[in-house]
Amino acid sequence: MKQPQWVRFGDLIPCRSAFIDAHTPGSDQKENFTIIGGGVSESPDQHIHIQATPGFNIGAAGQPPRCFNSLHSHNTAEVFFVLKGRWRFFWGETGEDGEVVLEEGDIFNIPTRMFRGFENIGSDYGMIMSILGGDDAGGGVIWAPHVRAAADAHGLVLGESGRLYDTEKNETLPTGESEMPLPEAQWLNALLRPDAATVVKHYVARYWDMVAISAKQPVLVIGENGLLKDKPGFTIDFLTRTSLNQQAQTAEKDVVLMVMRGHWTLAWEDESLTLNPGDTVWLPEGTDYYLDVNVSGESSLFRVTRTEDAAGLTWTGDA
Repeated sequence: MKQPQWVRFGDLIPCRSAFIDAHTPGSDQKENFTIIGGGVSESPDQHIHIQATPGFNIGAAGQPPRCFNSLHSHNTAEVFFVLKGRWRFFWGETGEDGEVVLEEGDIFNIPTRMFRGFENIGSDYGMIMSILGGDDAGGGVIWAPHVRAAADAHGLVLGESGRLYDTEKNETLPTGESEMPLPEAQWLNALLRPDAATVVKHYVARYWDMVAISAKQPVLVIGENGLLKDKPGFTIDFLTRTSLNQQAQTAEKDVVLMVMRGHWTLAWEDESLTLNPGDTVWLPEGTDYYLDVNVSGESSLFRVTRTEDAAGLTWTGDA
């Protein structure tokens, strides 16, 4: 049977060249982290911490103040929660369709079929954690046309294989490989263009609302019957010290625990582990485990569980 694996927040290894905007002014100081699965990095320099395929990918982005991630889209789910700092998320082909500000602990289930970007608007280095749908995370990233143009002007070219080539390092497209084609007009015209009120109502859950709702039992944040109704190939529930079921549990499907606040104890078989904010643990299907909180006070974590739902387009059922 596969054994649990974990990554400490302090052991995360960043990549500064993961994506096509790595040289673009305003984005050239961001750091990307691939925690579980291969993610959607376009660079062979990206370090993968846990080589597992639990049905979704776990990653993170760290950025100094006023650093932004350029507008892009995915074919599968992309969910973020703010671990540290204050962040502005914006969307639309030019980033002007709408925006929302997220504080620490807030979670955003970003709809597919729309360009999105994000910026650290806090005063210190910030970190957001991400969950991407599917083992292959949808096959990569679709960048807004103006992002591709800016990257080309600063020496970065994206091949049709999804690999990034840096002409400043004398890298060129291999023989037989063409540049990744730009999105066609028909695809661009079909993009979603929701306003901010719609996005906040149906796709954002606030941390302190989740804390209040989960006072006595865990709250389903993302799922068919969750606060944010969706079927992206996984569910996410939110646990606090007061809602914790202090009994042995079994991971019926692959489970990932992502600590937001506090210090937690995870035990399985004859092993135990203390978990701190920013730590991530993968529990393979069939793992019997026990969770507890070490001290009183604020404690919270997100639990991601694989489902049999296809990790495709955001569910279009009733919101």
